[in-house]
Amino acid sequence: MIETIEIIAETNIVLQVLLLGILGFIVSMVLTPIYTSIAYKWQWWKQQRTDAWSGGEASVYKKLHAEKHKRNIPTMAGIIFVTSVFLVTMLLNLDRGQTWLPLAAMVGSGAIGFIDDWINIRGKKSLVAGMQSKIKFILHSAVALVGGWWFFDRLDVVSISLPFVGEWVIGAGIILLFWLVVIATANAVNITDGLDGLAGGLLVASFSAYTVICLIQGQYVLAGFCLSVVGALLSYTWFNVYPARFFMGDVGSFSLGTALGVIAMQTDTVWVLPIIGIVFVAETGSVIINRLSKKLRGGKKVFLSSPIHHHFEAIGWPETKVTMRFWILGQVAAVLGIMAYLLSGFVM
Repeated sequence: MIETIEIIAETNIVLQVLLLGILGFIVSMVLTPIYTSIAYKWQWWKQQRTDAWSGGEASVYKKLHAEKHKRNIPTMAGIIFVTSVFLVTMLLNLDRGQTWLPLAAMVGSGAIGFIDDWINIRGKKSLVAGMQSKIKFILHSAVALVGGWWFFDRLDVVSISLPFVGEWVIGAGIILLFWLVVIATANAVNITDGLDGLAGGLLVASFSAYTVICLIQGQYVLAGFCLSVVGALLSYTWFNVYPARFFMGDVGSFSLGTALGVIAMQTDTVWVLPIIGIVFVAETGSVIINRLSKKLRGGKKVFLSSPIHHHFEAIGWPETKVTMRFWILGQVAAVLGIMAYLLSGFVM
């Protein structure tokens, strides 16, 4: 009898989590035509970048995407899913211990991204046709450090778990680690957001993996938050696949990258995050490699263009093929991340 009651209770919890995902999708679908109407009316067009991530002129990028940028495509569509997740969480899934932190960090980073996008829309054309990178870094660091302080002081987290090491107590150093994980993840997602549907599809896989991890840990409210993000992202990706109706902009990439980093900290799975997000790691790594190569090898690059998705375009892969193959890699990585997490229980 007791076992039956427990099964029913667990089933109800899973159904509630799934419902939050469905609601995230529905709310996002409802908000999409509202955003679309405003964005096209007020001409929130994304400006084409002229400088490469690795430095110098983005000649390969401009050649590959010349046709795309002949039509006007609005940006800041991240407002749609940030608003959707905010509404669903505030109304149905707010919890001091589990969802306050990722929600606040997501909205805070999204606000910074919104300002950056707005300046991009109204500013001059360049790689950072928006907020100056130093200012953006300072503001984003402030959000991450405040979140790290809350994580340490209010949630009383002073350690992390590592395979073969076990629990590693670092005290207030957890604030610095929190900052590093959030900043690195947010920037990696931002760098990856370069092809129609690419970042959206990869983030769906990453947040789905963390939904499973949260369920395994019994953090059901946090699992609901992750799945509400998945639902909202599925709606966004429906319209963002090639040819994209709109782009998420920094308001989207920074908010979701931040939330992903926060959830990795809350689930104590920082070491699993690079596995789940291996495509984000590869994208960021390709930029770093090209930049270093150009400095150390007299301007010579390792990749024809970076991030690496543009390299594959440059060697002849159609944009849709790059996106879908990267999605597959992201889905495989998500499964491997869950497996690594489960196996870690045997070596902790």
